[in-house]
Amino acid sequence: MRKFWDAIEYRIERFTLEMQQETGLSVVEMILILVVIIALVLIFKTQLISLVNSIFEKITSESAGI
Repeated sequence: MRKFWDAIEYRIERFTLEMQQETGLSVVEMILILVVIIALVLIFKTQLISLVNSIFEKITSESAGI
């Protein structure tokens, strides 16, 4: 699994090095950042949902005491 991520990281680095001479580099960077964020959300979807639910439950329970 580590080799897979190393290969992806290498290809992204190579791609960004090639794109540095292009004027649209900031667009490419934004697209790569969005892809990473979307992938993380999809991978950790259940953990994020449970975290948000527990935070809202705590807020609700503690706001009742005010």
